[in-house]
Formats: sequence, structure tokens, C-alpha cells
Amino acid sequence: MRAGLHESSTSRSPGRLGFRLASNSLLAMALLLVFLLFSPPRAVAQNTSETPGEEVVANLAAGRVILLVTKDAILIGTIENPIEPQTHVPAPVQMSTMRAGTILGAEDWFSPSSRREIARLDLELPHLRATPSAPIPTLAGAATQEKDAVDLEMVGRGVRRRATEIVQELHGKVDLPPDEPFLEVIVADYIPDYGPEIWQISYELQQEEQTPDYWTTSVSYPSYLQLYPPVKGQPHTLVEFSYPPSTTPTLLDMLRQNDPRFDPLRHSDDKTSEALNAVLEGRAEKLSSAEALPFFRAALEILATPKNRITLSEISELDGFNWIVPPPPEPKSNLRQPEREAGAPSLLHP
Repeated sequence: MRAGLHESSTSRSPGRLGFRLASNSLLAMALLLVFLLFSPPRAVAQNTSETPGEEVVANLAAGRVILLVTKDAILIGTIENPIEPQTHVPAPVQMSTMRAGTILGAEDWFSPSSRREIARLDLELPHLRATPSAPIPTLAGAATQEKDAVDLEMVGRGVRRRATEIVQELHGKVDLPPDEPFLEVIVADYIPDYGPEIWQISYELQQEEQTPDYWTTSVSYPSYLQLYPPVKGQPHTLVEFSYPPSTTPTLLDMLRQNDPRFDPLRHSDDKTSEALNAVLEGRAEKLSSAEALPFFRAALEILATPKNRITLSEISELDGFNWIVPPPPEPKSNLRQPEREAGAPSLLHP
């Protein structure tokens, strides 16, 4: 069943944002965001208007993003959390030779009623950049870090501008837990004369009630959280994100708690067990990517189930971004195929 909300619908599919947009009148917006595997069902704002509007659905990129920084690469593993049939694998997108970004949250926006594609934020990500208001420094050293900070901010603003275009026509109340983002971007990159970085850019929905039951919707300015490099004296180990937000133990927690599922890695060949110990002891940056990769890939495969699709990639200090396990091909959806009249011309041959 489609997750977009309908006036007559009595059941809902978890994991998608569904609502109707007003076409010529002020319609209430209906929203569903039920994270079945992570939290109890939440209240849903019902659309009670009988006036038809355009149905809009947002599919989520949901799951885990796990990163391991070695002395010569950043390994990026993702595991899908299939909270509903149309969930997307949170796959990294190459933004430049030395930068990759992973979208989490409301990624794929379309209208089943009009069969119109509205936005694919993952595909658009490499081009979503604002223009800096001042020249970016070009000197080496500290200026290089400042240039990267400005560049990252332009990415954050560019994503916000695009997200604002998508949500500005939402005029019904959206019920989301306080401070819970509806969209995140995980950025990993190598900075010349500085080294590897990992950032989390988060966005929240903001609403103001203008008249009873009529709200204006916008997107917050992005918040930036740097997770790597760690503060001096802190361990160099796995960095993990999940969407929807979860209290489920991270991969690092499971390894520290001697989860029996990972016993084969502890008793595997010397290189795999040595890599595991280096991660637990917080000295992963001493490993080469070749030494860390067998452990990292095996850990992802143990953590995933047959229903959890995975991806694995790296940003090599020498070669840039490369796929190791690319994302699976996306299934074609009939909702996105325009209806054709019988006997219409076709380029397809029998």
C-alpha cells in the first residue's frame, strides 16, 4: 500500500512522509512519520478536507552509516534499515575527488497522483551549493582549513535552499519530536595539508501558525557537528550515524560488549583480529586500508541481515573515491511511469 495519506485511508505504512499540498485552496497537510523498528507509533495529523489536492510522498534513506579512518583512506559502510518497502539504501554520493556525502532522512520526493518527480536530494547533492558572500582564502595551512570550512558551509546552505523549495507549500501542522531532524548529510573528505574529516549536517522543520490551521513551513539553518578528527587524547575508532535516530547499540558498542556474533572475527586470521583490536584500542589510524578492509567488510556483513542491503566505499588519500560494494540497482516503480494510451507509438520492439 502506498504510504501517501488519503482522506479515506485507515492504515499507514511506516517510514515515509506522506501529505497533500493545497492546489487552489488552503488544505490541511497530512503527515506520517512512524519509525516501526525504533520507536512507538506517533500521532498523525489527518487531512480532513474533501477538496482534492496533489499527493506528495517522501521516501526515506534509512539505516546506519559507519566510517573507519585509516592512515591512508576513509572507509564508508552503510546498512539499510528497510522500515518500509520503498526505503532507500543510504548510499554515499561522490561530491568531488576527495569528498563524499550520504543523505539520511527525507531523500526522495515525488507525487504518485500526478506521477511527477519533485526531488532526489541524493542525486542533486553534488550540485547543491550556495555562493559565498566573501572570497575564499587560497593560501596553504590554516587558510586551507578555512577555505574548506567555507566550502562545507556553502554545501549546507545549498541543501537548505533546495529543501526549503520543497517544503514551503506545506501549510498543515507537522508533528515531529522536538529537535529531531527530518534531513541529515554525512560528509567525509580529505583536506590538503590537514587530513581526513567527518561532519554531520542536520536540518529541522520550522513552522509558524499564521491563522487557525494554516501554517508556514521552512527549514532551519543547518547545524554542523564535526566527529573526526577526534579531540586530542580521544580514541581513533569507528564513527557511526543512524536514521531514524536509534538507541540500538552501535557496531563499536557490540564489539566492546563481546557480542558473540563477532567471535569469528576475534578468532580469524591474524590480520583481521589485529584490525579488530586496533579499532577497540582506538588506534585505527595506524592501520592501512588494506589491513582494515577485511575486518570492516566482514563486520558489516555480520551486522546486516539478508534484508539489509549494504554499500562499501572508500576515499583513498592516493586515488580518491572508489566503490568496493556499490549500491544495488533501484527497482522501477510503476507509480513513476506515465500512463500510455493503447496503441501509442513506442521505441520498444517486440
